[in-house]
Amino acid sequence: MPADPLHRAGKSQRSTTSQPTNGSRASAIEVRRSARRRRTVSAYREGDRTVVLIPARMSEAEEQRWVTVMLDKLAAQESRRALGDTELAERARRLSAQYFDGRARPASVRWVTNQNTRWGSCTPSEGSIRLSHRLQGMPEYVVDYVLCHELAHLLVPGHGPRFWRLLEAYPKTERARGYLEGVVAAERLPHVPAARDE
Repeated sequence: MPADPLHRAGKSQRSTTSQPTNGSRASAIEVRRSARRRRTVSAYREGDRTVVLIPARMSEAEEQRWVTVMLDKLAAQESRRALGDTELAERARRLSAQYFDGRARPASVRWVTNQNTRWGSCTPSEGSIRLSHRLQGMPEYVVDYVLCHELAHLLVPGHGPRFWRLLEAYPKTERARGYLEGVVAAERLPHVPAARDE
């Protein structure tokens, strides 16, 4: 999302910096409030920071909600820049190092287009992980969760208590599962035609 020219002119009332609340690649979040900004909220990356621009009148609760919304939007945009199989395998390697002490070592990690009822799959005997193409465009933390889920299967094949304890290492497990459950629920909703303006 483009930078706001008003913000660059230094008209913001206050700015705060905090740690990111989602799977963002940025190391900090800076919220900038502007008295001249009435309703719009925007965000962009600035180096290793994410800058979120909001109206000055917003409450702290609204600020927190909008920061989460904008981080998810940015993550989805970045995820849409198609990760190839090579980048996906590198991402899996980094996640294994971060959450499983590097013990989960897949032989291959790739996108597939034949998984329409599952988000991912793993064949531990071959060390292969496959992710559904339907994940492309979802927030980074969701893709990372599915990768962690499949990486955990390289260490524990089933879905027993040991598997779920292992997966608890990934801090956004519940949030990502909720997101995916929401996607599945939305797919089941009846299609309602858009109202026509008269």
